[in-house]
Amino acid sequence: MHRYIIHYSAILGVTCLLAACGFQLRGTGTAGASIPDAWRSMHMVTASPNGEFSRAVTSQLAANGVQWAASEQAELSFVLDPERFEQRSLSVNSEARVAEYELTMSSEFSILDSNKKEVMPPTSVTVVKQMENDPRNATGKESEIRMLQGEMRTDLAQQIVRRISFYAASTIGSESASTLQNSPPESN
Repeated sequence: MHRYIIHYSAILGVTCLLAACGFQLRGTGTAGASIPDAWRSMHMVTASPNGEFSRAVTSQLAANGVQWAASEQAELSFVLDPERFEQRSLSVNSEARVAEYELTMSSEFSILDSNKKEVMPPTSVTVVKQMENDPRNATGKESEIRMLQGEMRTDLAQQIVRRISFYAASTIGSESASTLQNSPPESN
């Protein structure tokens, strides 16, 4: 009985320490990816609006408060390039067969205002993963690659949300700072 009390006390202590330091699982809460209100009305411009990557980005941005609108009603245009996927051999085994692959997925995006003026410059996002290869299981390899591609799309979409959030917050912060600097001093 004494061992269980020590065990649960240790778990409780670690949990309290993690909560006290501000630890939060990625993708939970809104502290890291809060998109300002001025950036929440968007229209997506992409070559494949129904593709898996476009849908992943759309849902991630919508989950963070972006409201998708027709191009005439939207304040901003979100321009998304298609994903680029590369697979290269990372290492070989003793039989000179590929033992490990490096998978890279990347894309580029930018944001324009209603006058097609650049609000956020073209920004690249990249995700790199490694995958062990079993040369005797070609079917399993293909399904693992498809699964990893799905995870990579989600990671890219989350990166895009974080980049937009950071960029929007920094431009809004610099705009308000320049407004304060340019305003005449108050007289008493």
